[in-house]
Amino acid sequence: MKNFNIKAVLFLNYFVFAILLNSVGTVILQMQQNFGISKSQASVLEGFKDLPIAICSFILASFLPKIGIKNSMLIALFLVSCMCFVMPFANEFWFFKLLFAIVGISFALIKISVFTSIGLITETDKEHSSFMGFLEGFFMVGVLMGNVLFSLFMDDNNPKSTEWLNVYWVLGGLSVLSFLFLFFSKLNENEAKSEQTSLLGDIKNSISLFSYKKVLFFLLCAFLFVLVEQSFQTWTPTFYKEILKVPTSMSIQAGAVLAGAFALGRFLSGFFSKKFSWIYVVSFCVVGFAISILLVLPLTHNILISAGTNWLNAPLVVYLFPLMGGLLAPIYPSINSVILASIPKYLHSAMSGLIVVFSAIGGTIGSIITGFVFQEFSGQEAFYLSLIPLTLLFVSAIIMSKLKINPKK
Repeated sequence: MKNFNIKAVLFLNYFVFAILLNSVGTVILQMQQNFGISKSQASVLEGFKDLPIAICSFILASFLPKIGIKNSMLIALFLVSCMCFVMPFANEFWFFKLLFAIVGISFALIKISVFTSIGLITETDKEHSSFMGFLEGFFMVGVLMGNVLFSLFMDDNNPKSTEWLNVYWVLGGLSVLSFLFLFFSKLNENEAKSEQTSLLGDIKNSISLFSYKKVLFFLLCAFLFVLVEQSFQTWTPTFYKEILKVPTSMSIQAGAVLAGAFALGRFLSGFFSKKFSWIYVVSFCVVGFAISILLVLPLTHNILISAGTNWLNAPLVVYLFPLMGGLLAPIYPSINSVILASIPKYLHSAMSGLIVVFSAIGGTIGSIITGFVFQEFSGQEAFYLSLIPLTLLFVSAIIMSKLKINPKK
């Protein structure tokens, strides 16, 4: 397979950051149990993760190719490796704020680099879309494995136990392994550079992206999608613990089931993108997810879970709730691939930066709103609220599909 080594490295990098980024839901649950932090206070961890992603992406996007795509990824992996080896000694809430801030900064470097690299190692629009789908699917495999990994370190009999922090020794080891694989891999970065422009010219190219209506509607779609996605991913463990009353380890494993559904959906999107127009895939998924919310959430009211409940004897709704993620999953890689395939390769870094910025802002707002509604009203109402951004996403995607980008000479 052409470019096999670098493709494998991109998958591994994404896998590592999938675990670190999406552990925020587990950490929010543990902060409530270990340190007595309220839901609204714990929800700020999403901001400590996403705002650095947004800020760094905005700053770095236009000139990251000049720093070097490979160098940027190596810096990111070095930073998170160091922080992971500190976390087993964490005993206060601010440690976790610092952890997610560093993870956010590092992920900004990784995601822009990975998205820019895809255009360098694929040759056609369909190959680009397919690889994007598989890569995002593997990201969700990382989320799944991360939830399983964290659950193995939980002590259901002692909610205040901090032994679960030992999981960061494992994550630090994975980060170091990824660093070493990348260090010895080769990536031709020439096409990602615009040799005719200076740094100021690169920044102007980035700003010029806002002049395209298709880009503006895409950014709205990315914002709305991540707003919904992160609210579900972040608050599913707490929903299972407090609404469905299942054990802590099972609550975290529910996050793994949700991630598994996402992974399956994104892997399938890699196949569907070769056979159907992206707008049909996105429309089907948005409508299907909205309908599943209306059908599944009512089943979570007045549910009785016994003390000995596990995955072998749980009520049907315990399985149905996370499986909804399979419908939501194909949307993100589909819209990302469409916009990246629409612009010249030397602008992929700038466009990737905008993707990360608007995704990060959407994730932060979604988590905070969900946490507030969850605390003040109920978990069900918090998730019903997602029907509003889903409707706006559906309309925005249709408008985006009708617009064209004609690169300016």
